[in-house]
Amino acid sequence: MIIATTIAQVREQVSKWKAQGLTIGLVPTMGYLHEGHASLVNKAVSQCDRVVVSDFVNPTQFAPGEDLEAYPRDFEHDCALLRQHGADMVFYPSVEEMYEPDAATYVEILSDMPKMLCGKTRPIHFRGVCTVVAKLFNIVTPDRAYFGQKDAQQLAIIRKMVRDMSYGIEIVGCPIVREPDGLAKSSRNTYLNSEERQAALVLHKALLLGQKMIREGEHDAAKVISAMTESIEKEPLARIDYVSAVDGVTILPVDELQNGVLVAMAVYIGKTRLIDNFTVGE
Repeated sequence: MIIATTIAQVREQVSKWKAQGLTIGLVPTMGYLHEGHASLVNKAVSQCDRVVVSDFVNPTQFAPGEDLEAYPRDFEHDCALLRQHGADMVFYPSVEEMYEPDAATYVEILSDMPKMLCGKTRPIHFRGVCTVVAKLFNIVTPDRAYFGQKDAQQLAIIRKMVRDMSYGIEIVGCPIVREPDGLAKSSRNTYLNSEERQAALVLHKALLLGQKMIREGEHDAAKVISAMTESIEKEPLARIDYVSAVDGVTILPVDELQNGVLVAMAVYIGKTRLIDNFTVGE
């Protein structure tokens, strides 16, 4: 596996692969990789001739006071996992390599999409996400790029950016990978102590409750969201950021739970913010 630390290295190698007629898959990550990331790499390996994984904690998507400095990092572990799952290159740039000191250009969606859900409390987050992903698309020029459904709002926003900016890239969404007890895999799970780890199961329990209500015929979004909210509030360590039902494409609020509606939540367990979701009909 090639370890590239500069944009020039990536471009040179990708150019050679493309000259051979090979297809390129990109898996953007912030490192500290787990089985969820591995599932994205596996999917990319199954669909592409060569797979590039970016390993970069992107500062532009963190607001002051968020966990940029504390965000977990373990590049040696990441490389071992990527080799095991068949990645061909890891792109591991410095902040200085990705952003010039006087960088002043951002990619931003100006509709209400990035203002919903996570955007309500993280107003600059998706501007940073779109900017770094656009840069990665320009650097790697992949045929396909792979994102997890756990970050459903991010996935919808990237899809819109790709359409709006005419990127000729197929965006592939991959299912949420969970622990045996149902907790969605996340790099931030490492922040949880044993008591908080147990309390975090309240997210999955709430999702199961919502899914059960829908299966039994309840399609009123307000009623399902209310029941899920009450379920989470029973956990003393939990503090809700949001529990919402939105259109899975536009991320705008809905009243009726039809197929394709995204039911999503962000919940603080202690100081750790966790997200989870499901899509009606899937």
